[in-house]
Amino acid sequence: MNIETLDFNKGNGLIPAIIQDNRTMEVLMLGYMNKEALKKTIKSGQVTFFSRARNCLWTKGETSGNFLKFVGVETDCDSDTLLVRVIPTGPTCHLGRKSCFGAFADAPLEWLPLLEEVIEKRKQDDNPDVSYTARLFERGLSRMAQKVGEEGLETALAAVTDDPNFIGEASDLIFHLLVLLNAKGFRLTDVSKYLRTRNKGE
Repeated sequence: MNIETLDFNKGNGLIPAIIQDNRTMEVLMLGYMNKEALKKTIKSGQVTFFSRARNCLWTKGETSGNFLKFVGVETDCDSDTLLVRVIPTGPTCHLGRKSCFGAFADAPLEWLPLLEEVIEKRKQDDNPDVSYTARLFERGLSRMAQKVGEEGLETALAAVTDDPNFIGEASDLIFHLLVLLNAKGFRLTDVSKYLRTRNKGE
């Protein structure tokens, strides 16, 4: 993206910047940037805005410690709005919520990408003697694949027998599938992208 082609004039030197979690795709907040703020964001790797109230640059998190790690930026078709993809290091909203646009609990599907982060952390940091997830990674790909097969069968049986624990079985299946995806170097986003290639518009 060429910064010089952006339309800062429309907003008297400022351009709206929509902040989006790169892992969950959740919209976190809206801020404003001038050229200097955008350049500093890209160079420093920490999202920096222009404060209209204080009339100066400010890096999100410089006071609270809840920084927004810069991942990438795109512009809209009119080159007058930015979509900034980030990885937040804490709550984005000053009210202590993940998003300024509502409570995290209202978006239950957003938990799945965060669960992927938990799985990755368990793989890297946890002791297999105390962490079931770490133990799965220690036992290897065959055990992970076996668990997906077992949980898949239990989910299917729960469905056809009207087992009241069907959702629990389905949850176990998804968890073990996420572990297996991680072990193979994939994420849910890779599954989503592949499914989109198979969509014929039905």
